[in-house]
Amino acid sequence: MTPKQQYYENTANTIIRNLEKRRMEGYYCPTAAKAADLAMSLIQAGATVGTGGSMTLEECGIMERLRAREDITFLDRAAGKTPEEVTDLLHRMLLGDVLLMSTNAITLDGELVNIDGSGNRLAALCYGPEKVIVVAGINKVAPDIPSAYRRVKDIAAPPNCVRLEKNTPCSHTGRCGECLGDDCICSQIVITRRSHVAKRICVILVGEELGY
Repeated sequence: MTPKQQYYENTANTIIRNLEKRRMEGYYCPTAAKAADLAMSLIQAGATVGTGGSMTLEECGIMERLRAREDITFLDRAAGKTPEEVTDLLHRMLLGDVLLMSTNAITLDGELVNIDGSGNRLAALCYGPEKVIVVAGINKVAPDIPSAYRRVKDIAAPPNCVRLEKNTPCSHTGRCGECLGDDCICSQIVITRRSHVAKRICVILVGEELGY
């Protein structure tokens, strides 16, 4: 194990201990492949599964594996052929068994910090599915809430706006402009400091850089 790998594991272990205090489960996987294996093992046969929009899930191969599973009902928004079909899938996701997502940031103290546009991902994180599985690369770690917030606004949101072809200040300058325009993807801000239902939220920390 290299010094950097040991540092990643030590950091993850600190977060995991703090997640437990907040009634959340935490795991550490050194690679994205192992994180995908773990995530799949946490989804029981027969489950109805939804996902938040996430480059992390794509990069881990989790989306591909969900689409390949024949023993679950996967509410794949990519399968929606019209805006109405996509909206229906997102509504059904709120009543599903499992939500998979990433987080825009996670603090060393075990708090999740997320910003959404429409809010479908955060609505399901807060209430609905019986289990929430959060997969996060080590690059999502921030020391505290203020730095996590700035990470979301200045590091995560700009490339996401570029990916989604949004006409926002950050997509052009790389820096948050606190915009209020139609293309803004920063409508809701949620800090998850505790799981109301013990162990409902499971966080898988990965010793690689994933997503934005």
